[in-house]
Amino acid sequence: MNLLVTGSTGFVGAALLKEIKRQEWTVTSVIRSSKLSLNSDYIAPSIDSNTNWSGAFEGIDCVVHCAARVHQMKESKADAIKAYRETNTEGTLNLARQAAQAGVKRFVFVSSIKVNGEFTKPNQPFTPDLTHAPDDPYGLSKYEAEVQLQQLAKETGLEVVIIRPPLVYGPGVKANFLSMIRWVEKGIPLPLGAIDNRRSLVYLDNLVDFMLTCCIHPKAAGETFLVSDGEDVSTTQLLNAVASGMNKSSRLLPIPMSFIDFSAKLIGKPQLSQRLCGNLQVDSSKAKALLGWSAPISFEEGIQRTVDTYLESK
Repeated sequence: MNLLVTGSTGFVGAALLKEIKRQEWTVTSVIRSSKLSLNSDYIAPSIDSNTNWSGAFEGIDCVVHCAARVHQMKESKADAIKAYRETNTEGTLNLARQAAQAGVKRFVFVSSIKVNGEFTKPNQPFTPDLTHAPDDPYGLSKYEAEVQLQQLAKETGLEVVIIRPPLVYGPGVKANFLSMIRWVEKGIPLPLGAIDNRRSLVYLDNLVDFMLTCCIHPKAAGETFLVSDGEDVSTTQLLNAVASGMNKSSRLLPIPMSFIDFSAKLIGKPQLSQRLCGNLQVDSSKAKALLGWSAPISFEEGIQRTVDTYLESK
């Protein structure tokens, strides 16, 4: 199997590249600069509607598209949508179209659960089916890419596979997940001991394993998948698992969720309560039913590996 991987220096892409090489598949990684490039790399300073991919697809069986514009800068909403679309929608379609023209068989697109939305009602997980387009600029750009990829597949025969992961964690994780690990390590008392929500997560190696399955499984062609560890946890359970991985006692105060919600609204940050107390569940049963896939690494083991790597890095 010969793969071309975009976003190969990112959190997910780098882990994917490592596993591909471990399995001794042939891979071409797309990078922005020639300063540290190897003979197997393809230089693409940007991924947008004008990128010329000439020479990138020679001998390639499958493209795995991880690269994306994720963060909104100091732009207006209109400017943000335009910027997201240029990279995540038009850039994706341009890449896929040129891949199809070059004879590439399959295109695996790493989308986002934000295509479905930000939160779910209790015990009503997201499924691959959609009821409406998302409002979030990033989610909207990914949704529009999905729609246009599916149309391109009909026109060209390119086998498109769409994967929408929820929050991805693992060794080297950053942002809010890293902040949470640091809170627990410092023993900071947190008013999060009575959060009765449910959130789906996916451990980095589980996601990589599923992505590679989608590269080769014949039944993955033309399908959209949601993927997770298969175990939904509350914010309280997540913090307790991190503390356990550090052999620390969690210092969680059993403050009622209603009080947290009231306090967040009082200080003008209702979204903070949603992030801490809200639900975001995904139904990943399609991966099992259609591809026979289930997460090889448990949530507990994934958290332990994440914590161990964090402590070793210090």
